[in-house]
Amino acid sequence: MIGGASGDMLLGAMVAVGLDLDELQVELDKFPDRGYRLEKTLVKRGGLQAILVDVVLDDDGARKRTWNDFYSSIANSTLEDSNKRSIKRIFDVLAVAEAAAHGGKSGSTHLHELGTVDTLVDISSAVIGMQLLGVTKIHASAFPSGTGSSGSSHGVMGATSIATAAIYKTSAAPVRAGGRQPVGEAVTPTGAAIVSTLAEFMPVEFSADRIGYGAGQRDPDGFSNVVGLWIGESRSRWDRGQPSRRRSEIVELETNIDDSPGEVLGYVHEQLMEMGCLDVWFTPIQMKKNRPATMLSVLVDGDLVDAAAELILKETSTLGVRRTPVRRYEAERQIVNVDTSLGKVPVKLKRIGDTIAQAAPEYEACREIARGTGLPLAEVMRIVVNEATMRGSPWSE
Repeated sequence: MIGGASGDMLLGAMVAVGLDLDELQVELDKFPDRGYRLEKTLVKRGGLQAILVDVVLDDDGARKRTWNDFYSSIANSTLEDSNKRSIKRIFDVLAVAEAAAHGGKSGSTHLHELGTVDTLVDISSAVIGMQLLGVTKIHASAFPSGTGSSGSSHGVMGATSIATAAIYKTSAAPVRAGGRQPVGEAVTPTGAAIVSTLAEFMPVEFSADRIGYGAGQRDPDGFSNVVGLWIGESRSRWDRGQPSRRRSEIVELETNIDDSPGEVLGYVHEQLMEMGCLDVWFTPIQMKKNRPATMLSVLVDGDLVDAAAELILKETSTLGVRRTPVRRYEAERQIVNVDTSLGKVPVKLKRIGDTIAQAAPEYEACREIARGTGLPLAEVMRIVVNEATMRGSPWSE
């Protein structure tokens, strides 16, 4: 971020790095809402060339909507379920912030400036646009606090609105104060909700291949009112020069369980793996008064964390689940078919760069061969590995 963030600035930045507005509109048309059109303009903000995207409303688009109207539009859209969940999460953050700012329950406050269809367009475009661009992980710098004052339907207030400040507080997003700051409102509640929900605030090393800037409506003197979007492949010191080594950032869930039957734990393991968790395991532990118990550990990608935690809370007796961000280094994996004297066998290859570091035959295929031939399973696996190695390059797709 340079000058801050708002929904239209984020959309402009995505267009600047290659997002096709026609492709985006195809996805936005999966909502029942109409009454707007997207217009892009090449502008300058300070010394930077940027894309300004306007969501131009007609009378229907300018009609005031309620929280329930927006949630109904999300539910009734034909978008992918994962996109629906992400869009709803951003609206949830916004609803909680507005309630904190103005009093009342989440989803019951009057929307004022946020009550027109462009709020739905801005939030949905951020989620859908990143997917269309092939972005799988977003990192963001600290939010600028801004200086001076800003105006709204509630009157004149500080550069950071009450709702935006509430989002900073609930999300624990970092805020940069002091130094050179944009004058006026730098980050809107919508911009704060989108970025704090979709992005991680942590250092990252990457090789950028696309850079673009999205412009805000204002063009202040002495400051570039833009948000910068850099897209590329993440790298680290560990994998620099080793393009096949990947470092993924995932979440580990843990909980201690002392009174759930083994059958229930086995069922939970099965459900978590079917959900798409990366790994699930149990560790024997001791709890208070030396009671034997079990620690359930789960590795899961960020977009499944909430669903996995909810399943654990629903299916086991635990009262809480711990959540820890973790990183892991991964070798590239590939499954190929190998012709052997026992038949064609799938083999899992572990690659480090251009080198095959390990080859392991698939258990299910070897088990069927062992049952059919009467050979011990270990002997079948040994034969497959030996023949694959002796033939040099026996791999076929």
